[in-house]
Amino acid sequence: MEQQQLFARYQDLQKYVGWTEEDSGRITAVAALVEPHIAGLIDDFYAEISRHPAAGKVITGGEAQVQRLKGTLRAWLTQLFAGKYDSNYVLARWKVGLRHVEIGLDQVYTNVALSRIRNGLLEVMCHSWRGPLPELALTVKALNRLLDLDLAIIEDAYQYEFLQRQKRIERLVVLGQMASGIAHELRNPLNVVRTSVFFLQNAKNASAEKKNEHLDRIGRQVAVANDVITALSDFAKLPLPNAEPVHVRDLLAEVLSGVDLPKSISPSIACDDQLPAIVGDRRQLAIVFGNLIRNAVDAMPQGGQLCLRTVPDGLCLRVEIQDTGHGISQEDIHRIFEPFFSTKARGLGLGLAITKAIVDNHRGQLLVTSQPGQGTCFTVRLEGSTVA
Repeated sequence: MEQQQLFARYQDLQKYVGWTEEDSGRITAVAALVEPHIAGLIDDFYAEISRHPAAGKVITGGEAQVQRLKGTLRAWLTQLFAGKYDSNYVLARWKVGLRHVEIGLDQVYTNVALSRIRNGLLEVMCHSWRGPLPELALTVKALNRLLDLDLAIIEDAYQYEFLQRQKRIERLVVLGQMASGIAHELRNPLNVVRTSVFFLQNAKNASAEKKNEHLDRIGRQVAVANDVITALSDFAKLPLPNAEPVHVRDLLAEVLSGVDLPKSISPSIACDDQLPAIVGDRRQLAIVFGNLIRNAVDAMPQGGQLCLRTVPDGLCLRVEIQDTGHGISQEDIHRIFEPFFSTKARGLGLGLAITKAIVDNHRGQLLVTSQPGQGTCFTVRLEGSTVA
């Protein structure tokens, strides 16, 4: 995640917990009070780690590593009380979370470690405080808010990195499952090419028309094989979204205009003109809406109604694409997002798999409801972190 995105997220979290400039001032005011006790808090912190094998297993470099880690913790605490909570401060906290994932530290130990530091700091403040008690209460509240924000950013980094790893693992698993499908999809056109090549090599008195027929067959099957490879490549190398403001109504209208709609299908777009932009990858979301619209068209060979609409949902946004086509059976509806599964007579069966992967990368949901003989509604639900 980009540094400025992290900082914007942190500022939003500050508003959520009610962080103020007065809180910042109270934290810096007690820095001198806490400083003489920091060394003792750090020694206590690492002494406690040594008593817990599950937490201490990540320390593999002996005393030298412990001393380096103590220096890092001192810098972290010093920064905590410095009062400068800018993008560099947030990035440092984010990197703590990433580093813990790298070394294999269970997130639960990050939570309890911060709890131990919190208790130590509060004990020091309360024991050393010489000012009015109401001001102490406000300072304690400010420190708790600041530490809660730190923990939120660290946990966010944990979740982000874990999600990226899971996606990489899942993608490898999916690619493994695709192996038999790839073989099937490529073997068919290759067999056609092979028979045509055999004919061209061995037919002694073939007419020019017959030769051209087989050359055309070869060309068509090479194109089919190329389409298979392109679809697989797009699925395997799907990049993370490039975040930018996207006006959904404009994007839906643009995508719809690029679809070859039969005259028997009547489209409509129901979107609030005042709908705010969302943050997402315009190109990838265009693929999502394009795939769903084309699926809806394919489901209405005799014509029907195609309705595109947006529905605000709290901090989320739902984009619904509904048709009046033949619908999806209950037997198939649970499998439609699987790679290589298709209810169509022709097709690779990767369209909805790619669509779902894009929506997942936007931290959203792709939902479907369908009634055989009455139609289908696909809903793209974009979560609050995606909406501007």
